[in-house]
Amino acid sequence: MAKVLFVLTGADHWTLADGTEHPTGYWAEEFVAPYRAFQAAGHSITVATPGGVVPTVDRGSLAPEVNGGPEGAAETAETLRTAVELTEPIALTAVDLADFDAVYYPGGHGPMEDLAVDADSGKLLADTLASGKPLGVVCHGPAALLATADADGKSPFAGYRVAAFTNAEETQGGFADKAEWLLQDRLVTLGVDFRESEPWAPHIETDRNLYTGQNPASSAPLAAEMLKAL
Repeated sequence: MAKVLFVLTGADHWTLADGTEHPTGYWAEEFVAPYRAFQAAGHSITVATPGGVVPTVDRGSLAPEVNGGPEGAAETAETLRTAVELTEPIALTAVDLADFDAVYYPGGHGPMEDLAVDADSGKLLADTLASGKPLGVVCHGPAALLATADADGKSPFAGYRVAAFTNAEETQGGFADKAEWLLQDRLVTLGVDFRESEPWAPHIETDRNLYTGQNPASSAPLAAEMLKAL
């Protein structure tokens, strides 16, 4: 049995370019699909957040239209209700990477608010990459990679193939014109080899021990690939 660390945003909003706060958090599917996959494989899961705060789910990610209909929405809600790990997160500062066999970051717009500038998360990401342990990051989760840059803007993730939420998807989602910055643009500036596929289609990239996914639909196949390494 492996021990998998899920690092979730602690933010419940995303500050837009005009200063308004858009309610958000983590995206349900991006937690639920890998959570179910790792649990079904017999692995244990620990949740960590900045400050150890109980993470907030983006209410939009609970809607039937993004869960394959009412039945899927009900199943997603039930998984979140019964996932005790979500109610007992540890603080990022308390994480000892030696205690875990893999690390996974789901998205939602929340990471754009906090993990993108969280030094503790940045160190954890860099240390996990260097350790060779499987590291999964999906959708807006790669915003956390921005916190790995040093004072000169250099990141250990530079040159790695990375899939993440694209400018096209942000535009189609209605937020490209409202955002202070776009994830794809910032990741390119960070120096990663950004790879994109058709909007909303599952797309994952595996580069050494780094597993990244473009959007919510990519979270299940990403978990499946990580499981092969465990």
